[in-house]
Amino acid sequence: MARRTSIQIPGFAHVNPIPAASRVGPFLATGALTGRDPDTGEMGTGIDAQMAHVFGHVRAVMEAAGGSVQDILKMTFHLADPDDREALNREWLAMFPDPSSRPARQAIAADLGRGSLVHCDLLAVVPTKDDR
Repeated sequence: MARRTSIQIPGFAHVNPIPAASRVGPFLATGALTGRDPDTGEMGTGIDAQMAHVFGHVRAVMEAAGGSVQDILKMTFHLADPDDREALNREWLAMFPDPSSRPARQAIAADLGRGSLVHCDLLAVVPTKDDR
């Protein structure tokens, strides 16, 4: 049995030959989750649409890995415009409404290209069958 498991999600694929996420034991790490629309494969129009798609991909990855967003330890956001935190905070608060139970977060200004306004990667600890 492979020690590492690649996690794929419907409607999301990288241009390069890498999975959406990789899991070893309880540890899960993603590559860059972008604002592509999972139905069309096109980059969302504007920061609000892209941010909503990113958070949708986060949910999908966590479910595909057998976990939930409550298993996320840290999220890093790369923003084409660092002033786009309002859109980020809107989705963040919707996903993590409890201020006493939020993952760590970092937001970094970045030159993303290809029409992307936001990338997200995360680290999570997903319970294994033995932990349940």
